[in-house]
Amino acid sequence: MSTEQSVSQQTSADSNDRNEKRNPRRRRRPGSSSRRRAPSRRPDVQETQDVQETQDVQETQDVQETQDVQETQDVQDTQAGQAEQKSAAASTGWNPAQFVVEPVEGKSRFHDFNLPDVLMQSIAELGYQYCTPIQAATIPVSLAGKDIIGKAQTGTGKTVAFLLGIITDLIDYPLSERRRKGEPRALIVAPTRELALQIGSDAENLAKHAGLHVVTLVGGMDYDKQRRQLRERDVDILVATPGRLIDFVNGKEVDLYNVEVLVLDEADRMLSMGFIPDVRTIIRNTPRKGADRQTLLYSATFSDDIMNLANQWTLEPEIIEIAPEKKTTDNIAQRVFLVAGEDKYKLLRNYIRVNKIEKVIVFCNRRNQTRDLAARLEKDGVKAALMSGEIPQNKRLKVLEGFREGDIQVLVATDVAGRGIHIDGVTHVINYHLPEEADDYVHRIGRTGRAGATGTSVCFACEQDSFMIPEVEAETGVKLECVHPDPELLEDLS
Repeated sequence: MSTEQSVSQQTSADSNDRNEKRNPRRRRRPGSSSRRRAPSRRPDVQETQDVQETQDVQETQDVQETQDVQETQDVQDTQAGQAEQKSAAASTGWNPAQFVVEPVEGKSRFHDFNLPDVLMQSIAELGYQYCTPIQAATIPVSLAGKDIIGKAQTGTGKTVAFLLGIITDLIDYPLSERRRKGEPRALIVAPTRELALQIGSDAENLAKHAGLHVVTLVGGMDYDKQRRQLRERDVDILVATPGRLIDFVNGKEVDLYNVEVLVLDEADRMLSMGFIPDVRTIIRNTPRKGADRQTLLYSATFSDDIMNLANQWTLEPEIIEIAPEKKTTDNIAQRVFLVAGEDKYKLLRNYIRVNKIEKVIVFCNRRNQTRDLAARLEKDGVKAALMSGEIPQNKRLKVLEGFREGDIQVLVATDVAGRGIHIDGVTHVINYHLPEEADDYVHRIGRTGRAGATGTSVCFACEQDSFMIPEVEAETGVKLECVHPDPELLEDLS
């Protein structure tokens, strides 16, 4: 037997074994025939297809036999996808045996979900080992093809959770028919440019060995460049902000008719930012919920408005709530410095110096406050940069990359811009001004202590904003430690 035949037989055996462990999903949800709509969108062609479908029904004498054939086809599609990803993994010289994670009681491993090898290779390269609670709870449900309404705080790993389900589905069920350019199989909608870009980056990192094409569409960036990305090849995963996505849909550059999986991330933020009419428009352009479309909705809060929207857009969803009793987690140390307003700058500079902080986000309430503070820090030789709504998108990306790479030490941000910052290694968050809305405090400190890491949150409370402390405590359920700074932290700057 040749080596090529041996590899082929082993790939087939591995695919069969994996298929037995996990039944075909999503393209045959309970009570449905096929998740995939007819490939054409033109009315005249659609009419022809309707006639053909009628003839098919007339020619079918046994409905059960048709269902059995469909199930067999689903299995064959699954095996074909698995064989392809096995081959891709083998071509890189990577073997699943190289990725060993010991079982730990009370923890779920990514190995436990029988994910495709090319996906496990990416997981291994990213250093993931054990699932966060939201990942452990939602990945099996997502793989089963069910709709999800998920509640989880920012930084809990929900992005990885829904991406793993999407990528697995696209690998397991490759499409044989041709698709039009700009016709995604999965759509992820996020409220801010920064969040959409981060999700797009995460998707590319996880799917890089699977041969999937990820495109991100956000405002403030080159429209023609994004159009070219849509036309390069078939789009598998599309990540977008509502406004820019609608622009492309209206321009006939994006067709959502055959979206199989729809993700609405940070739905509460989309509600507060006034994006719900846009989201409704987007959803009207996708297949109907249930048999034709799996919908995953994530929100940090479950208000009545959010639940009403979620119930409109999902069918028999699994409601998964992963939230600690306190809205801020135990892995984030929280402290309030009681300080005069004129001493805040000295306190900031000295605190960063004494604690040798290398990566910190400082929050202010107003654009002019962030602008003035960033300029003052830069003037004094601190590697600082500004992140606010007035900064052009291309510059924002450069700033975030510089912050991620360590070229920028202090990032001064507003709440709207800061909420989309998802960068590992941020050890401290400093509230230079206490937020005007207590809920913003939760999202601010969520920039540190992400995915189980430890972090520190510090507030500078003066006579202008100390009245917010009780509201923050009520919102978080945490009694904040309020102290006066040590004299060292208030020394005059040299």
